[in-house]
Amino acid sequence: MTAQTFRPSRTGGRIGEDAPRPDGTLKVTGEFAYSSDMWHEDMLWGCTLRSPHAHAEIVSVDVSEALRQAGVHAVLTHDDLPAATKNYGLEIKDTPALAHGRVRHHGEPVALVAADHPETARRAAAKIRVEYRELPVVHDEESAVAEDAPVLHEGRTDDHAAHVPHPNIVHRQPVVRGDADAAAERADVIVSGEYEVGMQDQAFLGPESGLAVPAEDGGVDLYIATQWLHSDRKQIAPVLGLPEEKVRMTLSGVGGAFGGREDLSMQIHACLLALRTGKPVKMVYNRFESFFGHVHRHPARLRYEHGATRDGKLTHMRCRIVLDGGAYASASPAVVGNAASLSAGPYVIDDVEIEALALYTNNPPCGAMRGFGAVQACFAYEAQMDRLAAELGMDPVELRRRNAMSQGTVMPTGQEVDSPAPVAEILRRVKALPLPPERQWETGGGDADVRALPGGLSNTTHGEGVVRGVGYAVGIKNVGFSEGFDDYSTARVRLEVVGGEPVALVHTAAAEVGQGGVTVHQQIARTELGVTQVTIHPADTTVGSAGSTSASRQTYVTGGAVKHVCELVREKVLERGRARFGTFHPAWQRAGLRLEGGKVVTDGGEVLAPLAEVLGDEPVEATDEWRHRPTEPFDLRTGQGFGHVQYSFAAHRAVVEVDTELGLVKVVELACAQDVGRAMNPDAVVGQIQGGSVQGLGLAVMEEIVVDPEAKVRNPSFTDYLIPTVLDTPTMPVDVLELADEHAPYGLRGAGEAPTLSSTPAVMAAVRAATGLALRRVPVRPEHIVEV
Repeated sequence: MTAQTFRPSRTGGRIGEDAPRPDGTLKVTGEFAYSSDMWHEDMLWGCTLRSPHAHAEIVSVDVSEALRQAGVHAVLTHDDLPAATKNYGLEIKDTPALAHGRVRHHGEPVALVAADHPETARRAAAKIRVEYRELPVVHDEESAVAEDAPVLHEGRTDDHAAHVPHPNIVHRQPVVRGDADAAAERADVIVSGEYEVGMQDQAFLGPESGLAVPAEDGGVDLYIATQWLHSDRKQIAPVLGLPEEKVRMTLSGVGGAFGGREDLSMQIHACLLALRTGKPVKMVYNRFESFFGHVHRHPARLRYEHGATRDGKLTHMRCRIVLDGGAYASASPAVVGNAASLSAGPYVIDDVEIEALALYTNNPPCGAMRGFGAVQACFAYEAQMDRLAAELGMDPVELRRRNAMSQGTVMPTGQEVDSPAPVAEILRRVKALPLPPERQWETGGGDADVRALPGGLSNTTHGEGVVRGVGYAVGIKNVGFSEGFDDYSTARVRLEVVGGEPVALVHTAAAEVGQGGVTVHQQIARTELGVTQVTIHPADTTVGSAGSTSASRQTYVTGGAVKHVCELVREKVLERGRARFGTFHPAWQRAGLRLEGGKVVTDGGEVLAPLAEVLGDEPVEATDEWRHRPTEPFDLRTGQGFGHVQYSFAAHRAVVEVDTELGLVKVVELACAQDVGRAMNPDAVVGQIQGGSVQGLGLAVMEEIVVDPEAKVRNPSFTDYLIPTVLDTPTMPVDVLELADEHAPYGLRGAGEAPTLSSTPAVMAAVRAATGLALRRVPVRPEHIVEV
C-alpha cells in the first residue's frame, strides 16, 4: 500500500542532457508498483453495476438479493449517498456519483457492491434488479436541438447555459475577425468541404484502479492513478460530505493517461464503500469496464470554407465545428475554446468566421484527450490546404509556407504570437528529409516480405495493386491552461546532508503518468542546486496543487515551480554561507555565486566551500507557488482575447503504401519536425514526439469507438478497438528545433501534444495521394477506399 518512492539517481543528468528515468529500471523489470498492484490486509473488493441502456428512466432498484449473498458487505445506490451534493464534474457539476432518476449513457454507474472477493462482488452486482423505462435517444446535432428533443440536463445554472441557443448545447464559442464576406470577393479560388472525426479512446494500458482506506478521524486515504490529485479531491469531498482536508490522496503508479484520467472514474465509489464498511476497498476495472469508465476524444463534424488568390495567398476562412460531448460536460467547454481559437491553423488569415460548439447527447461522455480540440480542427484545415493546392496547381507544402504564421502574427482571436513560430522552417525541414526507398517489400527472386506490405502478416497481398503516396501536414497547439484559468503549480524542495553528501528532495503533486516529469524535476534540481543525488517525493495532497498532467503544461508549470523553489533554496544556502564564512572570505559577498558540483563557487569558478560544509546538520527548505503570465477569457460574441500562454508547432511527412484493391493501408514512414524551445531531456523529447505521432496514426487508419444509432458502444475491448502495434509503427525520423521562448522557464515549449495533431492529416494526405480519393473522414476504413 505504500507510495512509490523514486530512488536517488547518480547519473548527473542536467537540463539539456539525456537523463535516464528514475522509475525506468523498475518498469522494465516489472517491479514497479502500479495502482492495480495495491493490497491492504483485510481489504474488500468493489464492483460497479452499469446501465445497459443509453437513455432510460430508473423505475425501481432492488438490492435485496445481492445483500443476501455470502461475502457481501455493502450494496449502495444513489439513495445511500451521504451528502446533499450528489453530482461532480470538472467544469460543470452535472455528473451523478450514481445515477438517479434516469441514466444518460450506456454504461453509466447505477449501484456499487463491496465483497470479500472480486468474483463475489461481480456476482452480487449481477443480482441487483433494476427496472428501466427506455427513453428517446439523442445521438447527433439534429436530434439534440429538434423541437421535441429530450432535454438531457434540465434547469441548467452553469455559466455557459445563458450563452447557448439550446440547453442540449454545452458551450458555444464564435470567433469573428475582419470581414469574411468582403474577403471572399477577392478570392480567385474557394474550396469547401465537410469532414468527420470518429471517437478515439486514450487506450492507456493500466486500467482504472485505486484503494480507499477509511481513517480513524472519519476521513479517507485514497491511493489512486489520476492526472490531478487536487482536482479529484475537490470533486470527491462534497459527495462524501467531508471537508477536503479529510480526503487525503496519494498518487499510485499510473499506467498511462492521455487525458482519460482527468475525470473521476472509481474514486468516489471506492471511498463510499470504504466509509460505509469501515474497511479498505480496492477497485480495478477490467478492460471492458474501462471503456465505459472514462471519457474519450470528442467525435466531430466540421464544415470549412477557404479562399485564396491565384498566387496562393489565403483570403478568408469560415468554419463550423460540432463536437459530440456525450452525456456529461467533462472538459467540453475548454475543448470548444481550443477548437475555435485554433481552427484556422498555423496560417495568416485576417478575415474569419468561426463557430465551435459541443453537444449533450446520450453517447459516451467525451473530454480530454491528447490534442484537446485542436486534433479535430487540424484534420479539416489541413485537408482544405491540400484541396486549395490542387485547385491552384501548386505544391501543397509551398502553399502552406506562403501562408505560414511567424513571430508577430495576429491570431484570429486577436492575440499576437510573441514567441518563435517557425512554421515555414519545420515544413522545409520535414520535406528535405530523404524519402524511404521504393518497394521495400521486395526481397529478390519475385518474393515479397509480407511484413512490409499493407495487411502485413495476414498475407493478403504480394504487392499487387499497391500504390505509394506522400502527404504533409502542420499543426498548432496551445500549451497550458487557457482562457483566464489560474494555472499554477506548487513545489517544495529540501536540501540536506545525507551520508556526508548534499541531497535534494523535490516534492510536488504532479502526476507522473509516463511522460517523464520525475526525470525533469531531477534535472532541474541538479542544474540549480549543483547536486548529484535528487530524490523525488511521492506525489500527494500534503503539498499544494500542481495542476493537471495535461495540456503539455507540467514541464512548463511544475518545472517552473521546481526551478523557482530551487532558486529560493539556493539563496538561503548562500545566505547561510555568508553568515558562517563571509567574514573570513570576502568573495562570499560577490554577486553571481552558484552551486556547482556539490560546492559553492564564484562566477569565475573559485571554490568557496563544500556544500555539505555550508549546510551542516540543518536542512534548507522552501515551498512556493509559481505561475506563468496570465491569460484571459475569449469574448463570447467575438472570440477575441489573449487566451493562450504559449503555442507549439509540429509538421509531418507521411509515406504510405495502399493496396487499392483491398483498401489496406501501410504507413511506411512518419517523419516529424518540431520546435520544442529547449529540449530539457533530448531522448525523452524524441520519445514524446514519436509517441504522439503514433496516436495520430492510429486515429487516421484504425482507432474508433463505434457507437450505434441507439448510442450503445459496440467495441469496448482491445479485440475490437484496434491500436497500432509494433508491426504498425513505421520508421519515424525526428528533427528537433530549439528556438527559445523568452517567456518560459529555460525557454522550453510544451512538446507532448503537437505531434498528435499533424500526424493524422499527413497520413490521410498520403492516402489521398495514393488513391486519388477525397477521403474526408477518419479513421479511414477499407470500404472508404474500395467500393463494396
